[in-house]
Amino acid sequence: MKVLVVDDSKAMRMIVTRTLKQTDFADAEVVQAEDGVEALEKVKQEGPFSLILSDWNMPNMDGLQFLKEVRALGVDTTFGFITTESTGARRLEAIKAGADFTIGKPFTADGFKEIMATLD
Repeated sequence: MKVLVVDDSKAMRMIVTRTLKQTDFADAEVVQAEDGVEALEKVKQEGPFSLILSDWNMPNMDGLQFLKEVRALGVDTTFGFITTESTGARRLEAIKAGADFTIGKPFTADGFKEIMATLD
C-alpha cells in the first residue's frame, strides 16, 4: 500500500506521516511531495497510490488544482485534504472537485484515526 503526502511544509509532511503510522496505514509506504506540481509527477510516475493526502494552500499548484488534475487523469484514488481551509464552502468545493474527505488543521491522532477508519 502506498500513500502520497503533499504539503509545502516538511514539518507538516512528517507530522502527517507519523500520524498515519498510528492508523491502519501503519505499514504503508509513504511518498512525499512539496507541491501539486511535484505530486502530479509522482502520481504519473510512481502510482498507483492507495491514498493521497494533500494540503490546500501550496505554491506552484495548490491542492484543489492538484486534485482536479488527478481526477482529469482518471485516477480515482481516495483523496483527502489536510488543511486550515475548513469552512463549509471550502469543504463543499473540495467534495465537488472529487475529494473524499477533509481533515482540519490542527488535527489530533484520534480525530485522524476516526476519519481514516471510515475509508475501510
